[in-house]
Order: sequence, then C-alpha cells, then structure tokens
Amino acid sequence: MASKVFLHIGLPKTGTTYLQTVMWADRERMRAQGVLLPGRERRDHLWATRVIRADSNLPAYGKKVHESWDVLKAEIAAWEGTAIVSHEFFGGADAAQAQRMIADLAPAEVHLVVTAREPVGLYAGSWQESLKNRDTRSFADYAAAPLSPNPMAVWNWRTLDVRLVLERWAPGLDPAHVHVLPVPPPDAPRDLLWRRFATLVGLDPDSFDLSATFANPSMGIAEAETLRRVNKHLQSPDFEAALDRGYYIRTFLADERLATRHGEQYWPPAEVVAECRERAEAAVAAIRAASYDVIGDLDDLLVPAELAPRRDAGSVTDAEVAEVATALIGRMLHDVRDLTRERNRLRRELEAEQARPPGLREALAARFPWTRRVLRP
Repeated sequence: MASKVFLHIGLPKTGTTYLQTVMWADRERMRAQGVLLPGRERRDHLWATRVIRADSNLPAYGKKVHESWDVLKAEIAAWEGTAIVSHEFFGGADAAQAQRMIADLAPAEVHLVVTAREPVGLYAGSWQESLKNRDTRSFADYAAAPLSPNPMAVWNWRTLDVRLVLERWAPGLDPAHVHVLPVPPPDAPRDLLWRRFATLVGLDPDSFDLSATFANPSMGIAEAETLRRVNKHLQSPDFEAALDRGYYIRTFLADERLATRHGEQYWPPAEVVAECRERAEAAVAAIRAASYDVIGDLDDLLVPAELAPRRDAGSVTDAEVAEVATALIGRMLHDVRDLTRERNRLRRELEAEQARPPGLREALAARFPWTRRVLRP
C-alpha cells in the first residue's frame, strides 16, 4: 500500500489543468522519483469523481467509468511510495462522500491538497466554464443561483468557496496534512505554483518539462456573451455527451475561435464583488484558525481593495455580439474550406493507391503492414 496519498481536490480554475498536464506528460519520471499517478488514462481521475460523488447518470456510463475508482485504488494499494489523485471536481463531494473516499485509502497517510485563488477572478472564470458546457444563463442569472446541495454542482459556490470545501473534506485529518496552495499573483514566476506543488508531493520541480503545458484561455465579455447565445441553439442531444461538448464547444469554438480574439475582460456586478470579498475574508480567517499548512501567501486569496477598471459583465450590446458572430462565421468558413481541401487531397491519394496493381499493394503491405488499412481495395 502507498505510504502516503495526496488528494488534490481543486478548486476549479486554480491551475489544476496546468498541474495535471505537467504530471500526465511525464508519469514515468514521477514513478522514478517514487510518486505514482495512478490510472489507465487521465480520464480515470475525472471518472472517479463521478463515482465518488454518486452521479445520478452513472448507470448510463460505460464499464470504464464504473470501475475507475477501483482501478485507482488497486494501483495505489500495489504501490509502496507516494501516490497522487488529482481532479478539481472531487471538491464538490459532500462530507459523507469525502470521508468514504479518505477511508478507502486506509492505511495510507492521506494528505489533502487544495489550490485556491481570490474569488472575484475565480467566479468570473467559472461562469465561462459553465458556458463551455452549454450553459445559457447570463452572468446575473448565474450569480443569482443559490448554494447547491448537489455534489455534481461544480460551477457553484459549494465547489468554488474554499472554506466550504474544507469544511466538508478536512474533518478527521491532521491539520498539518491539509495543504492550501494560494495561486500566486500574476506578476509571480509562471512556474511558481508547479514548484510549490511538486515540492510538497516529493517531486523535483526542475526535472519536469513545462513546455507541454498550455494556458486555459479566457474569453472577452463580448465573446462570452456570443457563446451564451450560441448555446441556445446547441441544446439538442447531439451535444449532450461530454466528449462532444469538449471537442466542439469548449475547444473548437470557445478556446480556439473566441478566446483567441483577446476581447475585453470584465468584472462581476458590484454586489457579486462584495459577496466575493466577504467569502474571501471568511475563508482566510477559517484557514488561519484551523492551522492548516499554507504554502504561499494566504493574503493572495483576498479580493484587492481596488480592482483595475474593467467592464461590467452585463454591459454587452447586440451590436458587439453581431460583430463577434460575423467574424466567427468568416473564420469558420475558412475552416470549412481548409478541411474540405485536406479531405479532397487525402481522398485523391487514397484513390491513387487503390488504383495501383494488386501485386504492388501486396508488396507494400508485406513490407509495411500498417498500409493494409489504407490500401484495402
């Protein structure tokens, strides 16, 4: 059994994707340094969050999802060093689910890792994440949503308020084994969060290649509003599957087409900023009172007294949406042209290969077995 297990449970939008990408790009190096990142693939950790949080849709998922947590546990049980389980959706679990997950890892010494950031930027970013998952709510409606009792409610204060997450997860753990990592400010070295995380879990931060990481880009306010309106036309079952939402809405449309416009950034309405400030102050006070292990500056979780000027989230005009939408249509027309040309080129190459004499096809297949699929008549 692993001697020590670090459970990295979020929060969302706090560098979790960045940290996970670094680790998954070099699992063998981690193993060589005595640290296991278990799983058949990266999605096992995501799927395990569904098992732990008792997703009501679990019966509809395939075998891989159902057995994901058992797979992680089995690999951890067979490992003698340190292990890491990391996904930001674990943070939504209720107290009973959290305690069961921790108990499942006995007799390993369980450490809780929570990356956190000041809640104004966090909350603004969380609205965008909801849009990338087909949400159609305006920022005002999103902010008006009550605190959810549902462990599956990721884009809600139950998973975004670090104090509430710690209240459910930390009881029963040694405070010294509860590690809070505030996200460094924008002017800090870009690798500082990784260095803090790696050092905590027993990895050499300098031995990992950070070039495989990528930014999780933000859309401007006009671009976000455009996506919100597009989502109203994407409510059919065609985009129900998480894989389709991820490929087409999140990656193709939001990250690669809208975020790359580098539009104007925004702040939540004043009343939401005030609520964020209150939540931040309460969280910092609770973390200090609990004597958790803080790696970084806890004051980085506070909302600055004065925020740099930005637009209000509800100020987008129809004309701005029209400008973004028409530019988007133009770019997508270029995409269609390029993809059509590439498809036609590949089709011509395939037809040319298939037109070759059978003897030549067989000779090629004998020398290069992989060509059998391509050269099949």
